[in-house]
Amino acid sequence: MRLPLNQRVAILLHEGTTGAHGKTGLAILRYSEAPIVAVIDRECAGKSLTELTGIKRDVPIVASVAAALQYKPEVLVIGIAPSGGAIPDDYWLEIKDALEAGMSLVNGLHTPMANIPDLNALLKPGQLIWDVRKEPPNISVASGIARTLPCRRVLTVGTDMAIGKMSTSLQLHWASKLRGWRSKFLATGQTGVMLEGDGVALDAVRVDFAAGAVEQVVMRYGKNYDILHIEGQGSLLHPGSTATLPLIRGSQPTQLVLVHRAGQVHVRNHPHVIIPPLPEVIRLYETVASAGGAFASVPVVGIALNTAHLDESAAEESIAQITAETGLPCTDVVRFDANVLLDAVMKN
Repeated sequence: MRLPLNQRVAILLHEGTTGAHGKTGLAILRYSEAPIVAVIDRECAGKSLTELTGIKRDVPIVASVAAALQYKPEVLVIGIAPSGGAIPDDYWLEIKDALEAGMSLVNGLHTPMANIPDLNALLKPGQLIWDVRKEPPNISVASGIARTLPCRRVLTVGTDMAIGKMSTSLQLHWASKLRGWRSKFLATGQTGVMLEGDGVALDAVRVDFAAGAVEQVVMRYGKNYDILHIEGQGSLLHPGSTATLPLIRGSQPTQLVLVHRAGQVHVRNHPHVIIPPLPEVIRLYETVASAGGAFASVPVVGIALNTAHLDESAAEESIAQITAETGLPCTDVVRFDANVLLDAVMKN
């Protein structure tokens, strides 16, 4: 299942368009091919989406689901990704308004909705509720078998959560396709699954089976593609992250791309967790990836630098600084393109 390309979509994004938790909605606005007709955010209603976010998409921002109905949306997507994945209390009325108006619901939060009686009672024929975060069937513990695949397996890793690992993997995937390679983006989070229609929402999987769930999806595609771009999750540096290690073990990556936000010195919301110099972070990831793959060499081949908060001149200066600091290719794949990193992937 994926976001429908033939139905009009509204994105519920209260406090998320310019806030800290709008990752899902903003990624859908940036990358989805679905027809998005409205963004719902009471704080930003009436403002320009492009001016607020830099996303070149002409979509009106309205204050409520009721106000969005003039654009005749058929699907409501919950566009926030708060820590812990719980739904804010004030979202329930908006969700019920959408269902009563005949819209289907796409829910990427940890709170399942498809089996809530009060919501099901509002569904009419043709409406559905898609809970994206579900554990895949028939998973088992990982075996490391992905290392036998002939394809390149490029995993994005990060110095923090929510800094652009999915965007980096998508940009690398698109650049690979433009070069004529058989490339596949493997989604490992709820937003990626909405966009791709396949993959695994890794944080919905029991920890013992997380690496096995990754291995399952990698083995499904690895023999039929030249290169797999595997969406990273979490960070080995983040005290609350459990997803990065299963991704390394399950995918058995051949290369890593490190994602970092320019100028960030500590993990967001945890000022006591300092981000070490990037050469130390690179050594950490290479050591862990090597151990997770029975001591194969797994290099970090480049740095994807998130410079969204900088102007272009400062972004270029920061990229040059990171290149000098690490000795590795570095770019902002969204602001510029992914080709310099893809060149590095193909050289290794």
